[in-house]
Amino acid sequence: MTARPVSVIVVSRHRAAALRRCVTGIGQLDHPNLELIVVADPAGLAALGDGAFKAVAFDVPNISAARNLGLDQAAGEVVAFIDDDAVPEPTWLRRLVAPFDDPKVAAAGGFVRGRNGLSLQWRAMEVDRLGQDRPLEVATDRATVRAGSADRAVKTQGTNCAFRRATLAAIGGFDEALHFYLDEADVNLRLAAAGHLSAVVPGAEVHHGFAESARRNADRTPRTLFDISASSAVFLRRHAPAPDWDGALRALRVAQRQRLEAFRARGAMDPAEAGRLMATLEDGIAAGLARDLPPLVPRSAQPGPFRPLPGTGPRAGCVLAGRPWSRKRRAAEAERRAGAEIVTVLNLGPTARPHHARFRPEGYWEQTGGLFGRADRAGPRFALWLFSRRVRHEIARIGANRPTGAQRPP
Repeated sequence: MTARPVSVIVVSRHRAAALRRCVTGIGQLDHPNLELIVVADPAGLAALGDGAFKAVAFDVPNISAARNLGLDQAAGEVVAFIDDDAVPEPTWLRRLVAPFDDPKVAAAGGFVRGRNGLSLQWRAMEVDRLGQDRPLEVATDRATVRAGSADRAVKTQGTNCAFRRATLAAIGGFDEALHFYLDEADVNLRLAAAGHLSAVVPGAEVHHGFAESARRNADRTPRTLFDISASSAVFLRRHAPAPDWDGALRALRVAQRQRLEAFRARGAMDPAEAGRLMATLEDGIAAGLARDLPPLVPRSAQPGPFRPLPGTGPRAGCVLAGRPWSRKRRAAEAERRAGAEIVTVLNLGPTARPHHARFRPEGYWEQTGGLFGRADRAGPRFALWLFSRRVRHEIARIGANRPTGAQRPP
């Protein structure tokens, strides 16, 4: 049976290095029938060079408009989205699109791991018509399918979500009045209001790094709150009764003031900078309340032929484990094997340092830390391990999301 054709869309702007790494990871997906669509600034597209993907040049700070351009080019039955500063686990796409076997499912989202590559940044949430998130309890060993309404829906995260292409196009795609923030939540509510189901797929994982952008610094301190507040105001106008707007905007101000206070408490910004950022929030609210809201009409673009990305599909995996002092040798071996195999490198020193994991630009996964340190941040800071047992333990954990095969000699 032929695998469902899926269009993977990556939107990028002024982050060429992150984009290259993301595309390298996409090339290692085990789903055998996908096309890649990259919507990016000209420099980002140039950094990728010629390849078997659909390229759309776009250099405007409006992620909804960029995603719609990708949607117009998508020839897959399902469209999946991942951010340029994220990398998927090899099993991500196959697991994410499995719930679309049910014709009533129109959206799906997976779990997201954060900067250390191990802790979960995003699990499951639902969003209401005020744009407020609430945790959603779901099983962690299987997909959960839920209905929603115009008042509340399963919320998908933009860096890890998929939609039935025809259904998304029929509701008008993404709302281009939402330049950044709440763009997926808006789609989620509109799909739920139309009676479609959404799935949460815990096993479909991506790693998200929160790269520097025009809106935030490398340490995640914000540079502006304009787009967050402008989109919040637009979202309220689209979904909430007018009497509820003031209360929701007050809650937004409180939440963002608390966020800035947390940065101030750890010395990441001074009071003057916090004041300047709150001023950008007020400017954004005013702009969002005044922004034109054109009707959302079906997108009628006819995409060209499906363009399969070569080289994807199941492949073997291997683990290279050893001590830090032989790290260079393992790195060279990992780079040599990368692509033909899914390669994971474990560098475990004789310390209790906590572990970190990442996908390297060379095309392999690397986990570093102390032999006695914790990978699970909820675990003990120190645990006594024999090297061979710790390696087996980490291989078993990693193997839930990527092929590991036989361990290679250290």
